[in-house]
Amino acid sequence: MAKIAMLGSGFIGRFYADSLIGQRSRDTIVSIYSRREESAKKFAVDYNCSHWTTNMEEAINHPDVDMVCISLPNNLHEAAVMACCKAKKAVMCTKPLGRNAEEAKRMMEAVEKAGIFNGYLEDLCYTPKFLKALKSVQEGALGRILWAKSRETHPGPHSEWFWDKEQAGGGCILDLGCHCVEIARNFIGKDIKPVEVMCWADTQVKPIDAEDHAIGLVKYENGAIGQFEVSWTFRGGLDLRDEVMGSEGTIWLNSFLRTGFDMFTTGKGADYVAEKAESNTGWLFPVGDELNELGYNHMFADMFNAVEAGKAPRETFYDGYVVNAVLDAAYRSAKSKLWEPVKLDIWRGKEGLAKEKTLTDYNEQYYLIKEEMTHFGTAKLILKDKKTGQIIEKVV
Repeated sequence: MAKIAMLGSGFIGRFYADSLIGQRSRDTIVSIYSRREESAKKFAVDYNCSHWTTNMEEAINHPDVDMVCISLPNNLHEAAVMACCKAKKAVMCTKPLGRNAEEAKRMMEAVEKAGIFNGYLEDLCYTPKFLKALKSVQEGALGRILWAKSRETHPGPHSEWFWDKEQAGGGCILDLGCHCVEIARNFIGKDIKPVEVMCWADTQVKPIDAEDHAIGLVKYENGAIGQFEVSWTFRGGLDLRDEVMGSEGTIWLNSFLRTGFDMFTTGKGADYVAEKAESNTGWLFPVGDELNELGYNHMFADMFNAVEAGKAPRETFYDGYVVNAVLDAAYRSAKSKLWEPVKLDIWRGKEGLAKEKTLTDYNEQYYLIKEEMTHFGTAKLILKDKKTGQIIEKVV
């Protein structure tokens, strides 16, 4: 049983708390830290938490606490992690790990030097649909992965600090792109090195200094491409979609906006419908179990099971560091309008990979490009001569 100190009592802290005390039914939050006293007290009442404080180190060092969950603004992550290292307490941190790769690297090195458990709370890499899709990919159902695309768009985050570039470290690229990059990394292979990024970003709608819309391409050493589409300007709710294309198949995932649950209401008596839903009237698309569909349950189960087994979870601070390095390159590219290299001072995956070239033999003379059945009932082949390079059609 884990005894947890929750750092942060806001939107994400409450999402985490609902899952923490609900999925395994044996983990408890024993201390809550909030920057505002009224928020700490309210959280303590709502979650039957025996200790509340406005002093972060007091929560971390509480004698009953054996694990710390960080759900604070981005600019406070590093101080919280360092306090956990000092106290030798296991730590889980919400995404993104840092405001940049430099911060993330310091946190990663600190927890590893302290020898404490570290988990990166990347919930969208734990959704039921994602986990099942990833298993299919890893078992080879799609063949060689060529392209992985992830999209997260919505009307904007809930708390004021997200909109402050200094506190958050950036806009939608950092807030949402961290999800998308890690989703693509999982599908392509987390041991495959991301090498360069091309990104467009702009501030199209919101009166902020950071970007509110961005599209990026991440090139991997083996020739695969990751793509992210992120926006705080999208109207219509929370749109989470992933696509994976391989040499032998394709996967499409729609995790939130189209759930198979459609509802119409005039709004009388309706209040909360789904995260980031823009209306409580008209045709709505609720989610049956948000905690489960957004991956929180599987994520915390993985974290606690890993602690008890004495092993690393699926997502660690190292993964958070790699993601931050990719996003740093995206920000540089958005300014330079060029492909920018991913600067990874620490890389623990494969090295020196080349783009894979897979040629399918048809016979000794030809490579097979494509085979198809036409609408008029004829089977047709497109072939390439191995010696001359000539491409021909052949009806069979």
